[in-house]
Amino acid sequence: MKIGIFLGNLGNPAIYYPKLAKITGGVTASIFLCQLLQWQSQQSNSGEWVKTNSTEIEKATGLNQEEQELARRLLKVRSLLKEKLQNPHTDTLELWADIDALEEKLNHFWTSNPAGIIPQTTRENNNHPVEIIPETSPPNHVVKTDKYFGQPRQQIAVAVTPNYRFSGPWNSQEKLHNFQRALEAYAQERNLGFGNPSGWAFKIIDSMTKGLTSTFWDEFIAGIPLGESQKVQRDWEIEPEVPYPAFEEERIQYYVHKGEPLEAAVSKARADLRNPVLGKDLWEGFLRKCDRLADDALKAKQQGVDTPYLPSSFNEKPQITKDSVMRKLGAIAPQFALNQSTSDSIPEAPKLAGIESPTAAEIPSISSLQKAYQTPLGRSIVEKQIAANPEWGYEIVDGEIVESIPF
Repeated sequence: MKIGIFLGNLGNPAIYYPKLAKITGGVTASIFLCQLLQWQSQQSNSGEWVKTNSTEIEKATGLNQEEQELARRLLKVRSLLKEKLQNPHTDTLELWADIDALEEKLNHFWTSNPAGIIPQTTRENNNHPVEIIPETSPPNHVVKTDKYFGQPRQQIAVAVTPNYRFSGPWNSQEKLHNFQRALEAYAQERNLGFGNPSGWAFKIIDSMTKGLTSTFWDEFIAGIPLGESQKVQRDWEIEPEVPYPAFEEERIQYYVHKGEPLEAAVSKARADLRNPVLGKDLWEGFLRKCDRLADDALKAKQQGVDTPYLPSSFNEKPQITKDSVMRKLGAIAPQFALNQSTSDSIPEAPKLAGIESPTAAEIPSISSLQKAYQTPLGRSIVEKQIAANPEWGYEIVDGEIVESIPF
């Protein structure tokens, strides 16, 4: 085969300047940079970036994927190459060779080495790997050229303001702390924050520091309870969060008739009426039922019925409060009253057979106390009465009630 045909089959030769290897960091980087400069010179716009991919670069330079990555890394370390962020879904690269930086490094190289001679090295020295130190890096920083491990990511320094404080409409830290305490108390009362009132209060305060307004703050500076201005009175409520008694009782009876215990029925009924969408639907149904009952009552009156029938939910019921319950329990069994504690005085014991409730002028006899002392319940009562009334002059010795000796 003739030499011309042989060279023609090899394709076009790539331009390579051996002396550039000293500046770019190696032969691979020099070949890559020369090819990129050639492509840039062919662009119609000198400021336009070169769009290519690894396949085109390998076809033009013969550099494989790993050699291309090494060349790009060496050139970027020396500020000779710029890259745009790659799209992970494509193989397209946007590259730009910085000619100004190359010219500056060439001038520096020729200034420090006027003859332009690259020192010769022995064969033994060529067998050792070369550590390339970038000019812009600290003296002790060695650039890694391992093909499996890239450049370590630089540590990102985050500026932190010393003695950071929340900035908001409050004019003192004391007012901020008072507002925080008020928010936490409100969250505990309403069971907000899922058991973490402090976290819920932090979110409110943090949102205010970012410029958001808060109705809670307006209520706080106005001196009204938190959440008061945000309450909405529904059609089925006589005041915010207080439904009509007949409407609430109707819903409670609904769950009772389904077999729910009274406590569960009350809880579910009130949860339903706090739901604005469900509550509105139930209220409309309740009004229709009331309208039907009113029509039936009017017809009954026209027929001579003095007291038309109404469901039990429409009957007026006394309000059940803690005080009313305690009064009833206290009247039945004082020891079971809700406010009774172990530190309270000993309650009055019920009457037992053979023991009359003594008055100031009437002291029970030893025989009656001894008789009641024979039963377990009577023994406990007698011991309490003797301990509470030392003026009777009795005491218990070895299971017997005897008169106490004053001397």
